Amino acid sequence: MPSPPVPSPRRAAALLTAVVLAAGCGTGQRPSRDVPVTPPPAGARFDYQIGGGYPPAKGVRVVSRDRADRPAPGVYSVCYVNAFQAQPGEAGWWQRHHPDLLLRDRRGAPVMDEDWGEVLFDISTAARRTALAAVVGRWIDDCAEHGFQAVEPDNLDSFERSHGLLTSDQNAAYARLLVARAHAAGLAVAQKNTAELLPRHKDIGFDFAVAEECGEFDECGDYAAAYANRVLVVAYTAADFGRTCRRWGGRLSVVLRDRDVMPAKERGHVFRTC
Repeated sequence: MPSPPVPSPRRAAALLTAVVLAAGCGTGQRPSRDVPVTPPPAGARFDYQIGGGYPPAKGVRVVSRDRADRPAPGVYSVCYVNAFQAQPGEAGWWQRHHPDLLLRDRRGAPVMDEDWGEVLFDISTAARRTALAAVVGRWIDDCAEHGFQAVEPDNLDSFERSHGLLTSDQNAAYARLLVARAHAAGLAVAQKNTAELLPRHKDIGFDFAVAEECGEFDECGDYAAAYANRVLVVAYTAADFGRTCRRWGGRLSVVLRDRDVMPAKERGHVFRTC
């Protein structure tokens, strides 16, 4: 089964080139095996580099980068994977190879995340969830082969943008397939946002969280309680960052980034930690 071209990071404009490796089995999961899985350390200094990698600042111990990038040497590395939506510019590939895996409305038009120009994946049936997990599972295997210690499957909350065509139960069921695949490869798995699924995090199998703007929405405490403070918090405004640092900077990993998560030395780049 062909794989799509390696995408641009979700919030970056530049295309990155790489090759997706290794086919998985047809169920979207590999046979379970005893592989140690280690979540990131609680409260470690963190940088969110999904818009393009650059040398981490002194003292940074955890870095998240796009799957098209390579892990930062000498730190705990998290692999960003857009697992519930198609990257901008990839809809054509999906239309050619897996048209039935793109979510469509009653008129047959693709259902979009308008903020990011991404088509939602159709995970409304077990068969489609399995087929998608097989494709995304190869990306997860690639993360492990390149030396990442964890994976961050983004857009767990796609059901909220599906106009009622998807449910939280369906997203949770698909997430379980991805978690099983990642754990089989020795990767810890982050719950990305979606606080409403926190009561189900053990059932799904998540190991830690990546929470954008949880301070602004007063959700950081919920994530902290669920994951024993193993929460990577991303703020995008100075006001949110300041409030979050004052309340949670001593317990959680909090970083201020620009919304386009630009690499260092590029115009608009912002990076601060508590």
